[in-house]
Amino acid sequence: MGNIVAMILAGGQGTRLGVLTERIAKPAIPFGGKYRLIDFTLSNCVNSGIYRVGVLTQYRPHVLSKHIGIGRPWDLDRKDGGVEILPPYVGRHESDWYKGTANAVYQNLEFLEENDAELVLILSGDHVYAMNYNDLIDYHLLKEADGTIACMEVPIEEASRFGIMITNVDGKIVDFEEKPAKPRSNLASLGIYVFNYEFLKKVLIEDENDPNSSHDFGKDVIPRILRENLGSLYAFRFDGYWRDVGTLRSYWEANLELVLPVPPFNLYDPNWRFFTHTEEMPPAYVAPGSKVSTSLVSEGAEVYGNVFNSVIFQGVKIGRGTVVKNSVIMTRAEIGENCYLENVIIAESVKIGNNVRMGVGEDAENKLDPKVYSGLLTVVGMNSVIPDDMVIGKNCVIGIGVGPEDFKSKTLESGDYVIPREE
Repeated sequence: MGNIVAMILAGGQGTRLGVLTERIAKPAIPFGGKYRLIDFTLSNCVNSGIYRVGVLTQYRPHVLSKHIGIGRPWDLDRKDGGVEILPPYVGRHESDWYKGTANAVYQNLEFLEENDAELVLILSGDHVYAMNYNDLIDYHLLKEADGTIACMEVPIEEASRFGIMITNVDGKIVDFEEKPAKPRSNLASLGIYVFNYEFLKKVLIEDENDPNSSHDFGKDVIPRILRENLGSLYAFRFDGYWRDVGTLRSYWEANLELVLPVPPFNLYDPNWRFFTHTEEMPPAYVAPGSKVSTSLVSEGAEVYGNVFNSVIFQGVKIGRGTVVKNSVIMTRAEIGENCYLENVIIAESVKIGNNVRMGVGEDAENKLDPKVYSGLLTVVGMNSVIPDDMVIGKNCVIGIGVGPEDFKSKTLESGDYVIPREE
């Protein structure tokens, strides 16, 4: 097996996650009580024995870069190899901002050369999954392929959301359709590729010189390889857990799947641990008379009320008489006394007053962006403060840094929104 270098694409904004990604990159979104999305890809790398990793950042990288640091939690703080943050930089041209996924890797060919890459593993930093990349690489070598794409079968009615592979009986990809309206197959690309380095270098240089290309693997590079028969691509079928938490609904569902009696995604597998960088906090505390069932409660949390079917992150405080149900409450959020929260996502460091009811009332379409804020979920952006006695409906959104002065009344009807007033 040749020298393997992983390139993690971590520059995405994730616009369908609304206020959750307004200030931070999607791979930095908190998940599962104590992790951030990037942790799963980084952990998969080290669990697979891959210790040469480049993380390609772009959109609002501050939180992500601070989280990764020198890579110590993942044992990637190494002199030989390790993790390196690869932001866009000003080069010979006026702007070298990454123009697409393929262009991002193209701009870092020098990094691959320096690490003597023979095989390049291209990964997304915003998916939740556990995969031993050695299985993918072994399959790639067995097929003597130029490139291999990890795929999984999805329900045919959902296939139009993915890049779809059409293969022959040997698993060789003969056609590719990017989010087809009428898919001919249900074999979806997971955005996980392994390429022979010299082949990848050649096609990326050619793609860079193509003025008609948007420099994206799914839209340009993969289709061109197949269309012009530039090399052999194979589909590696993956049948484990993989989730693209690209919408608020899918993000919420993936979190709540973790509290199932037999969760489809196992955070507790001693043979496949997930590592992260978190603040040291004391053990979680559940006060007398409180009830917590079917939930994850992370260290530092203090629960004086009742929590059902929810994910409670580190340092969260839940007041007496409060009920939290079917919800995701992120780090250091504080919820007052005698509140009722159902089907909500509360971002980091939000403060909710006493006697607040949230996620109640009838269903109504969101007035700000119904494509993003839907599914009966109400979302509160980081650092917001919700005043006492508020009643907030379903499909509502409270922006980032909203204060009590931003609310016009004590009632926010379903589908309504609040954003900070401009100074």
